[in-house]
Amino acid sequence: MKNVRKLTEGAILLAAFAVLLLLTIYVPLLGMVVNLFLAVPFMLFAAKNDGKSIFVFIIASLLLSFIVGSIMSLPLTLAYGTTGVVIGYLIQKQKNMGVLFIAGTLVFLVNLIIIYVSSIVLFKVDMITEMIEMMRESLSVSADLLKNFGNAQDSEKVLEQFNNGLNLIKTLIPTLFVLSSFLIVFIMQLVSFPIIKRFGVKVEKWKSFKDISLPKSIMYYFLLTLLLSMFMNPEEGTFWYMAIINMTYILQFLMVLQGYTFIFYYFDQKGISKAISITIAIVSFTIPIFLYIVGILGIIDLGFDLRKGFTKKER
Repeated sequence: MKNVRKLTEGAILLAAFAVLLLLTIYVPLLGMVVNLFLAVPFMLFAAKNDGKSIFVFIIASLLLSFIVGSIMSLPLTLAYGTTGVVIGYLIQKQKNMGVLFIAGTLVFLVNLIIIYVSSIVLFKVDMITEMIEMMRESLSVSADLLKNFGNAQDSEKVLEQFNNGLNLIKTLIPTLFVLSSFLIVFIMQLVSFPIIKRFGVKVEKWKSFKDISLPKSIMYYFLLTLLLSMFMNPEEGTFWYMAIINMTYILQFLMVLQGYTFIFYYFDQKGISKAISITIAIVSFTIPIFLYIVGILGIIDLGFDLRKGFTKKER
């Protein structure tokens, strides 16, 4: 009886996944939203079943995606399926939200890397590089038009700036992968958890944004990365150059995040409206110099535990 119920539940969830997959593939605009729900069936199944059953469910979903979609839909199924399964299994083991988020992000990141490398090795297609080259060509055409209007110097400066920007984007591909995984898994959990809760799956509540604090070790990694960039000064294009610049950008992002959480914490302690905190965050995010200030605030908060000292003063 238990096996029959498990099979029935699995079949229903696979059918739901097939519908979501079809919408994602064949209805592009709607698919941009629907794809965030692809992990829901996997979370639901993994949260209630053992490892063997979960493995069978993944295999069945891959076969189903090949039938209803094509071989190109397999990477999509694998990325969202494995991420959903890992999150669901950790929910079953009653892990906290931090573990769920980090594990989900790592699994999705690994899938992104595998998909990217596979597309280059198997199909000789590097979509990111091709997009950058297309942008470079369009910029060259625009620069030629400016030259024809007698703005040769201006066009050369603009072209050089844009080319430097495109080169930086190419260098920061690993950072883009990490931040994309971070954002996608965050939104995925945000939309999925309310749904699986309705089906009886117990999920811990998110920590309030103001109460989030990163491990202090991240500050030491950040300082170490800065020291390496200062003393090693690696040449552009080398492995160490790529490693250091990507680590710097990722850690800077984390410092800014820490800075924002402190701002929300401080304003909450002062009894200032959350709307003001959000407004300040949005405005400062659009102005680069304020982002540096927020990042410095994050470093100070991690290094000197500003919240603890502030709380003591309040007492």
